[in-house]
Amino acid sequence: MNTTTEKQSLTLGLDLGDSRTKFAVLSESGELLEEGAVKTSPTEFRRVFDRFEGCVVALEVGSQSRWASELLHELGLDVHVANPRQLKLIYGSVDKDDRLDAVRLARLARFDSKLLHRVFHRSRELQADLETLKARAKLVSIRTMLINHVRGVLKSFGIQVKSCYTRGFHKVAEDCIPEELKPGLIPILQTLEEITAKIQGYDKTIQAVSQEKYETEVSSTQQVNGVGPVTALTFVLSLGDPHRFKKSRDVGSYLGLRPRRCESGDSAPDLAITKAGDRRLRRLLIQCAHYILGPFGQDSDLRRWGLRKAEGGKRQKKRAIVAVARKLAVLLHRLLVTGEVYEPLRNAETKRAA
Repeated sequence: MNTTTEKQSLTLGLDLGDSRTKFAVLSESGELLEEGAVKTSPTEFRRVFDRFEGCVVALEVGSQSRWASELLHELGLDVHVANPRQLKLIYGSVDKDDRLDAVRLARLARFDSKLLHRVFHRSRELQADLETLKARAKLVSIRTMLINHVRGVLKSFGIQVKSCYTRGFHKVAEDCIPEELKPGLIPILQTLEEITAKIQGYDKTIQAVSQEKYETEVSSTQQVNGVGPVTALTFVLSLGDPHRFKKSRDVGSYLGLRPRRCESGDSAPDLAITKAGDRRLRRLLIQCAHYILGPFGQDSDLRRWGLRKAEGGKRQKKRAIVAVARKLAVLLHRLLVTGEVYEPLRNAETKRAA
């Protein structure tokens, strides 16, 4: 590699491991020039890959790909982070091998980088703020699990805990526990009280972060009735730069809310959604859709459209929930990009005027 031009014609493939990373270097003609392994650490990456400034490098998304791609970009490499779900050449192979994966990634990047289905990595700041939301979600999940355990135990003893707000469950349940069950359940109720207090602490942090850093974006998305502060901030942080989507409707596909396609002959059967993308945000949007179509949902074009979709039984209602979640994602993205004022009954008013 004597000149910059020669270096820029090289393509690298990296297979990131927890302790070691396999790499392969291809020439412009596709010849394997070099392969090896390096310790998966920022120091070693700088030492080994600093000489490849201007080269294309491909690696799969994973727990270490964010810092690795950021560092490689700083070293001047053209970084492509690949979506492993789309790389059937690797994941569908019977001879799965880290060394071969590095070579194959390099070959795919050299042939056509679009085959990698590039994955977007958030900035350190966005990711750090998103971790606060993820931590809150983890505690909510644990609290739900513990509540279900307590309810299940009491039910097996013929005791039903009356309906109540989740945050007050520990107080209501304590009055129902017979003496013989207190040694086993009281500590869990105490833990529930502590977890609820921590969740409330996270809520205050989320509110502060939203107001200090993302007030305009969060306010835009919270115009839609049913979208709360957690969903709004999660949407903003998960998408990162909303302008990276060419069309608002692309967000639905990005979040895995688009039905799978399977057309054969004259039939095009309805299939389940792809479930690609951010599972946590997808779940929050589904929850919002339930609220929008529920008894407390505000009258809006989206609600009316969803209720029409839901006619015809349980199966249709489930599809309507997903369809509303998808439309909601598209709507929130449009509000983010345009900054427009949300009009819940825009279509209804237009028809009335006509």
